[in-house]
Amino acid sequence: MVVPRDSAVGEQSPDGGRKAAKGSKRVAVVKSDKSESHTALVRRARRINRELAEIYPYAHPELDFENPFQLVVATVLSAQTTDLRVNQTTPALFAKYPTPEDLAGADPEQVEEILRPTGFFRAKTKSVIGLSKALVEDFGGEVPGRLEDLVKLPGVGRKTAFVVLGNAFGRPGITVDTHFQRLVRRWKWTEATEPDKIEAAVGALFPKSDWTMLSHHVIFHGRRICHARKPACGACPIAPLCPAYGEGETDPEKAKKLLKYEKGGYPGQRLNPPQAYLDAGGKPAPPLGSA
Repeated sequence: MVVPRDSAVGEQSPDGGRKAAKGSKRVAVVKSDKSESHTALVRRARRINRELAEIYPYAHPELDFENPFQLVVATVLSAQTTDLRVNQTTPALFAKYPTPEDLAGADPEQVEEILRPTGFFRAKTKSVIGLSKALVEDFGGEVPGRLEDLVKLPGVGRKTAFVVLGNAFGRPGITVDTHFQRLVRRWKWTEATEPDKIEAAVGALFPKSDWTMLSHHVIFHGRRICHARKPACGACPIAPLCPAYGEGETDPEKAKKLLKYEKGGYPGQRLNPPQAYLDAGGKPAPPLGSA
């Protein structure tokens, strides 16, 4: 069901809603209730994804990588930190340890020193050296392209595995990170709180072929507009489809000031982003140590 939210009460319109009073701005938003059928939910969810695809035609994984090994390591390192910080750190790591064989035989103290800026560097060092050893010993130094093999690697869970499968091997997967969890619950796609249940519920709303790009679209939107603490509702292009409209700043001018990355005119998270992102006006992130 869609109902209008006016900044001022106006006269009733023929369809039972209300026309915006003179000088006010009306945003028609989805009213969240249990009357929404599964079919209606599927239609709304897919429309949101189509809208996001138009807003972020350049959506991409925001970790720099050149091969599956770099992607799996970078994704493990991204826990409890930003992709930007990982991208500023991994050039030195991969310059010194370009292959699983190199990292498997590395001195942990030297790796720790490189990874220190990412936080939890001792645990992350143990994970990336451990997964490198597993790649060498169990997979001939190659990153496997199957979910059941990837999750056996130290530090690799389903989220990391689907990032690798979707972006290094072209195999569909849903990446349920903190942004994804927050947004799909705000949109009432699911009430689930556990990642595996969220993955199953959302996956059932979309064809499998959409899963990887859906993940990028949702995560891009969560990082740029639909923030955790103060979503920029007044600058959100999909506000009419959002049951949670109004949780954040609804004034358009104030909301614009909350936009992040290229939507706010600022650099993105990758030092070496895709050309499509640059063509759309995106700016590369600065290298580690720059102002």
